Amino acid sequence: MDKKKTQDTFPQLSQEKILKIMNMVKNKELSIEGALDLAQKEMCTEMEGAKSTLQMDLQDSVPGLQFNFSIYKYRRYRWQKRILQIDFNTNTIFNIEKGTLKKKFPFSQVKSYEDGEGKHFNIAFHGRPDYILETVSFEDKRKILHLMGKIVQSGSCGRPAESYFGRPTVFDVIHEGLLDLQEDGLASVKWVTYLVRLREGELSLYCIGHSGEDKNVATVAKTIHLSGGNVSVYKENECSTFTVQTKEHKYLFRIPFTVQNSMAEDVSKLQNEWVSLIGKYCQLWKNCSRAEKGFDKGGSEDEYQELVFLNEQAEALSLTVGSVQAVENKTSAPQSTPSTSSSSSQPPTVKAGIPPPPAFPPPFSRSPALKRTKAFHWDVVPQGKIQRSIWESCDHHKRKLDVSRLYDQFQMQDVLISSGNEPSVNRGIMLNKKIAHNFNIFLKSFHIKPSQLKEKLYILHEENGGLTDEQIAALRRYLPTSKDMEMYQSFKGSPSELHVVDQFMLEMCRIPYLGQRLDLLLTIRELPVCMADLDPLISQKIRACKQLQVSQSFVAVLEYILAIGNYLNENAGREKAKGFRLSSLTKLSLLRGKERTITLLHALVEQIFLHEPDLAKFPQELTEFEAVPGASIKGLSAEVDVLKKELENVIQCRRLIKPKTIKATTRDSQFCKELKDLIQKYEGNLFQLSKRCDEMKKLYSDTLVKFAEPQEQDCQELFGWISFFIGEFKKASAHHMS
Repeated sequence: MDKKKTQDTFPQLSQEKILKIMNMVKNKELSIEGALDLAQKEMCTEMEGAKSTLQMDLQDSVPGLQFNFSIYKYRRYRWQKRILQIDFNTNTIFNIEKGTLKKKFPFSQVKSYEDGEGKHFNIAFHGRPDYILETVSFEDKRKILHLMGKIVQSGSCGRPAESYFGRPTVFDVIHEGLLDLQEDGLASVKWVTYLVRLREGELSLYCIGHSGEDKNVATVAKTIHLSGGNVSVYKENECSTFTVQTKEHKYLFRIPFTVQNSMAEDVSKLQNEWVSLIGKYCQLWKNCSRAEKGFDKGGSEDEYQELVFLNEQAEALSLTVGSVQAVENKTSAPQSTPSTSSSSSQPPTVKAGIPPPPAFPPPFSRSPALKRTKAFHWDVVPQGKIQRSIWESCDHHKRKLDVSRLYDQFQMQDVLISSGNEPSVNRGIMLNKKIAHNFNIFLKSFHIKPSQLKEKLYILHEENGGLTDEQIAALRRYLPTSKDMEMYQSFKGSPSELHVVDQFMLEMCRIPYLGQRLDLLLTIRELPVCMADLDPLISQKIRACKQLQVSQSFVAVLEYILAIGNYLNENAGREKAKGFRLSSLTKLSLLRGKERTITLLHALVEQIFLHEPDLAKFPQELTEFEAVPGASIKGLSAEVDVLKKELENVIQCRRLIKPKTIKATTRDSQFCKELKDLIQKYEGNLFQLSKRCDEMKKLYSDTLVKFAEPQEQDCQELFGWISFFIGEFKKASAHHMS
C-alpha cells in the first residue's frame, strides 16, 4: 500500500524536491508518513497553482485580463461598498463606486499586501494610504490575493506585464526548512508544522499538519510579504524560537522537536540562520521603502476619525463608571510595579491631541446621574505659542454664557448600565477585549434580544420587521471567527450567566451559515437599489453615444478646428495633420494670440459666426454633455458584472440553507419560497440591464472608431473633454455676441 502511494506521489515531483524530502527523512526531520504527506501537499500546491492560473486566464476571456470584485472598503469608521477592478490590460487597479472611477493605482504603486482575519486583507501603496478591504466571499479573497501576489512578485522581480499569466516564473528559494508555527487554541497553544521557504520578497508557509494532531488537515498556504518594508524579525528567550512581526500580525516560530532531538547542538545555529537571513531581506526592503518619497503612513486621518468616533460613542459609558474604576485602580496600584506594566504590554502610540478610546469597562451598577456634556475635540494651541498671540490677553470669563441652554443642547444621553443584580456581572467577558468593546457599543443601540436574532434572519425586508441594513452590516463585522466558535462551543453553562456581549456571540455561533445568511439579506436588498441606480446611468451613456453618432454640426466644428490648426502649423513650418485626438479640444483655450485676451477658441468662434453661424448651435445636438459626466462605461460594465456574480451567490446561498429534509418547518418553507420568487424577479431585471449594458458598450466602441480614438480610451475622460469644450465654446460665443 505504502509502496504504491510512493510511486503515485513522487514521480510527479521534480528530482530536486524528491531528494530534499528524502534527506529530511534521512536526517530524522520527518517520519516516512510525514514525508509522504509533504510530497502529496507539494504536488497539490503545484497543481492548485496551475489550475488557479488557468481558471483566471479563461474566466474573463471576453473583456481580456480584467477582474471585478465586490468589496467593502474601510474609511472613517465605516465600511463602504466598492468595486475593485484589477486590469492587466492597463496594469492598473481601479476603485469604482456606482460606475465612477474614484481612484486608480498603477501596478508599480503597489508596495505589498497582507492577509487578514476572516475576509479582510490590506493593500499597501507607495505614496498613498493603505487600503483596508473586506471581500464578500472567501473565494473572492483567494482570487484577489492570488492576483495581488502576481502583481507584487512582478514589481519586485522586474517581470514584464506580458508574463503575468504566461508560464510561471521560478523565484529562487534562498532558504527552506521545517518550522512549527504557534496558533492559539482555546485551552492551550497549538504548534502547526510548516515547510517554510524564504525568497527575496516573501516568506512562504506550506502547512504539513498539526503536531500530533489530525493528519487530515487541509493544505494551508500563507505568505508573509517582506516587500512592504514593515516586517522585522527577532529572537525569543528560548534558543529554539523566533518571531516575525508584520504591520498587522505576529508569527512565533520554533525549530520542530524532531529536528531538536536529532540535532540538539545545532538548534541555536538553525535559529541564528533563520533570523539572520530573514533579517537581511527585511532590512533590504526597509531601505527600499525609506527611499520612496511621499506619504506612506497609511491613513492617519482615518485613524483620527475612528478614534474620535469611538470616543464619542463610548464616553458616556466610561464616565458613568469612571468613579468606580478610579477606586479599583487605587486598590490594585500597589500590586503592580511600573517595570512590570511597561514590559508586559506596549500600548499603541497615539498622536498628541487625539484622545484614545476608553478601555472597555466591566458592567457596574448605575451611579448617580452627573451633569456631563459632549466633548469638543479641538486642536489646542501649544503653550509655547501662547505668548505674543491673541490668546495671551484673552479672558474667557468676561463672556457671558447661557450654560443651561448649552447643557440642554449638548448633554450626554443616559447610558443604561447592567444593574448589580443581573447574573451577567458574575462572569468576565470571554470575547477579545477590543472586539468586545466595539461590539458592546453597537449592542447599546441594537434593541433585540439574543434569542430573537435567528427569527429576524428569516425576514427579508426591514419594513416587515427585519433587521436594518446598518444592523446587518454591523453584525457582519462581528461574525465569530473559528477560534471564537471553538471557545463558545465549549461553554457548558447557562447563557444567562454570560455578559450580553457573550450571549450574542454564543447565539451567533449557534446559527448555521450565519455569514451566508447576512450576506444574502444584504445582497437581496442591495440588488434592486443598485439596478435602479445603474439603469439611468447606462441610459444616459447610450443617449450620449447616439448624439455623437448623429451630430453633423459637431463634425463640422471639428473640421473648422482642423482647418485652423493646419493653417497655423503650415505657416509655422510644421506638417499638416489629417485628424486630431479629441483631447486637443481642451487645448484651444490655452493657445493665446498676439493679444493675450484672444485665444484659439475665440478665433474658432469668430470664424464660425463669420461663415456658418448656424454651427454655433451645435451644443443643442449634444445636450447629454452639458453636465460633466460622472460614471464611466468601464465602471458601469464592472458594476453589472459584479451584480451577476452577486445574484449567483444568492442562488448558491439559497441552495445551501434550503432544508434538506421533507419535515421542513413552515417558516423555512415560506422563507425559501419568498426568496425563490425574488430571485426570479431579479434575474429578469438583471437580464434586461445586461442587454442595455451590451448595447452601451457596442455604441461606445463604434463611437471610438468614428472619432479615431483607441479602443481602451475611457469614456469618463473622453466625454469630459467634449463637455469641457462645449462649456468653453458657449462662454466664448457669449463673449463674441456681446
